[in-house]
Amino acid sequence: MNMLKIVAVPMHREGRKFVAIFAGITIILGFIWQPLFWIGCGATVWCYYFFRDPVRMIPQQEGLILSPADGVVSLISDVVPPVELELGDAPLTRVSVFMNVFNCHVNRAPIAGKLTQIAYHKGKFVNASLDKASEHNERNGLTIENADGVRIGVVQIAGLVARRIVCFIQPNDQVGLGHRFGLIRFGSRLDVYLPKDVHPMVSVGQTAVAGETILADLTQPKPARRGIAV
Repeated sequence: MNMLKIVAVPMHREGRKFVAIFAGITIILGFIWQPLFWIGCGATVWCYYFFRDPVRMIPQQEGLILSPADGVVSLISDVVPPVELELGDAPLTRVSVFMNVFNCHVNRAPIAGKLTQIAYHKGKFVNASLDKASEHNERNGLTIENADGVRIGVVQIAGLVARRIVCFIQPNDQVGLGHRFGLIRFGSRLDVYLPKDVHPMVSVGQTAVAGETILADLTQPKPARRGIAV
């Protein structure tokens, strides 16, 4: 295996200015005290790593709902979706993926389709792993409708450290399965609201990979999957 491809992972363009800032500060610190220079080098490498944008192998199968984020499945519950998603007032299954500061933060579309709704909501910055974060934190909600008219909601939620949600797409844009649609800087969470009677194929505590991990399958309704840690 080519080690260069493992170490030199491509960086998303959103990270360029941050890496430049970290590098500039590192040079200044080096003039002040040499040990600070090496600490700054480590911080700059971490910043580059945070904004990494690796290539993903997107499953090519009809009906799949993929994870929009790297991280850990932190919550699975039936809740009423945020009103801005326009998905109705009946409870839907929500799958939450929590991203820590070491996860890749590029977000990918869980289904292919048309972006029918997008709404930004100002809020707090409590720990994104908490259930109340979906209601109280800064968030950006999107509704995507596929070719069969099935709609799902995706919500980017800022976390305790995160202070900026970025979305690359606009209403009426078409997005492909697993294609990049946004990112959140420095720790956060994504919620996916599954259609009615569609059950998750992941378990709480499971590691998810954006654009690769299958959250659910629209074509094969199955009971919710359960798992245990061993």
